[in-house]
Amino acid sequence: MKTTRRRLIQAGALAPAAAAAAKPVLSAGTPSPLYQSLGIKPVINGVGVVTVLGGSIMPPEVIQAMEEASRFFIPVPELQKKVGARIAELLKAEAAMVTCGAASAISVGTAACLSQGDQKKLRQLPGRDGIRYEVIQQKAHRSGYEHQMELCGAKIVTVETRQELEAAINERTGMMFFLNKAEPLGQISSDEFVKIGKARGVPTMNDAASDATPKENLWKYTRQGFDLVIFSGGKALRGPQASGLLLGRKDLIEAAQPAMSPFGGIGRGMKVGKEELCGVLAAVERYLKADHQAEWRELEARVELIRKSLKSAKGITTERHIPVIANELPHVTVQWDEASRGLTSQQVVEKLLAHEPPIHVQRPGPGQLLISVWMMRGEEPAIVGRSLKEILG
Repeated sequence: MKTTRRRLIQAGALAPAAAAAAKPVLSAGTPSPLYQSLGIKPVINGVGVVTVLGGSIMPPEVIQAMEEASRFFIPVPELQKKVGARIAELLKAEAAMVTCGAASAISVGTAACLSQGDQKKLRQLPGRDGIRYEVIQQKAHRSGYEHQMELCGAKIVTVETRQELEAAINERTGMMFFLNKAEPLGQISSDEFVKIGKARGVPTMNDAASDATPKENLWKYTRQGFDLVIFSGGKALRGPQASGLLLGRKDLIEAAQPAMSPFGGIGRGMKVGKEELCGVLAAVERYLKADHQAEWRELEARVELIRKSLKSAKGITTERHIPVIANELPHVTVQWDEASRGLTSQQVVEKLLAHEPPIHVQRPGPGQLLISVWMMRGEEPAIVGRSLKEILG
């Protein structure tokens, strides 16, 4: 059967798990001449959409958009604005821009808040003269992403309570930073955070890089009142891995654009090519059309398959688990008593990594495994189940 553009788009509109039965699926065991030539083995991804394993697998229409974009020369700043406007429309935001990963969005968003649209101030970053350079965040939200703000000359001010937050705001405060996945850990809720920022005239940024599930989250946080919201382009959206989205206030997005390549701002090294720009747009369009209910059913089936594989293993407990925030999809937890079994979770992880193909999972603690089935393909869930049964049974 001849492959037409219509068929390609129709196939791509399905969520990855639902589409698996409709077309041949590559998996970790599929020979890859490219990676073989480099001496690298593809792995089974039981961790999820993480950068260290390459994020996600781009669907056909994303690859097609990037390939088409690569054939022409275009004015990149114009393309950035047109793509941003289209994404903003799709995600119900006032404005949007594509960045070089979610971490890049933190940097250029911080630059926008600190410079307040003043080109002179933007050019002097990370210099602080005349700039409101303090960024407030909760102690429980510290994660290592502070470096992306400090790159712009920001000084991080850490607070724990609402009273401390109120007291920390002064004439040097340029932004308030909220790490979405850490909300359960902090004492200040996102609603309180936004309310205080609005009342005191301080821009608020929400890093929701891994929180594009369910899809309604893509407009939930801007509607909540955050001035800037960040999502990864290469995780749940399944766009190019080195891409991110910055959504929010039009004036701040306009201030952030000249902070990044092809302009000579603080983010000149954070280049987004025409291929990534078109790829992210295609990814957003696909994600909004995808059959997420069908994908959910497939993920539940994968979870159940792995759990059934370990049902007869004595002393092993499995559960279906859905994270409260970030990657809110079905996972599998596996637990056992290390002392009675004489086998540590670290040893199990090492055995899985030595498997052919290697299997990557998370190890939350002693006698515990956390397995994401989200990015598994084909027979990979069955392979994981059999491997765990051999090791633990």
